[in-house]
Amino acid sequence: MPLWSTRSLYLHCPSRERGMPQGGPSGELSLTTWFDEEFLETKEQLQKLQDGNHLLFQQVPMVEIDGMKLVQTRSILHYIADKHHLFGKDLKERTLIDMYVEGTLDLLELLIMHPFLKPDDQQKEVANMAQKAIIRYFPVFEKVLRGHGQRFLVGNQLSLADIILLQTILALEEKIPNILSAFPHLQEYTVKISNIPTIKKFLEPGSKKKPPPDDIYVRTVYNIFMP
Repeated sequence: MPLWSTRSLYLHCPSRERGMPQGGPSGELSLTTWFDEEFLETKEQLQKLQDGNHLLFQQVPMVEIDGMKLVQTRSILHYIADKHHLFGKDLKERTLIDMYVEGTLDLLELLIMHPFLKPDDQQKEVANMAQKAIIRYFPVFEKVLRGHGQRFLVGNQLSLADIILLQTILALEEKIPNILSAFPHLQEYTVKISNIPTIKKFLEPGSKKKPPPDDIYVRTVYNIFMP
């Protein structure tokens, strides 16, 4: 299952300080923070948010946190990562994290759009995703992990780059179970990151982890966003 939801229909509202991964000095995760989630189910809900000036650019996702209403996915990711010590210790580390995240998101976006393809095109797109992952993206991270011999992609603690890469790998493995067969360092890395206690708990049944998009989800998206 994806570690973070790939769904685009939700806004997050702040709750108690629990459940959001935070990097500790040892690289493990410390106390975490959950967010309450409100999912759009109707066009009227979206219109209400837009009319109430809650959405800066009239679109979701939106995260309400620290007295702000944040929009734009990457801005949201950067703020939460920086707030919870998942964005490196200096400019060099932040730049590396940003590069790895941007590259991984290129691949993740293919997964996000996959449920909206015509049935005849979905299998073709799985083959396309596999080819891009195996030829363009995974060799980069395999080389990084092999080269520095560390547990994490950047520095000595968990970062946003690790979280986004893990999400992408797990989502791809749902469609292509042997996708990492040629990448031993990535295989080991995936097991290690998945077994960090708070991440392991999040990946277990009953957590706030989102299921893969189904036909109901696809219809809901079309009903809300299409004219």
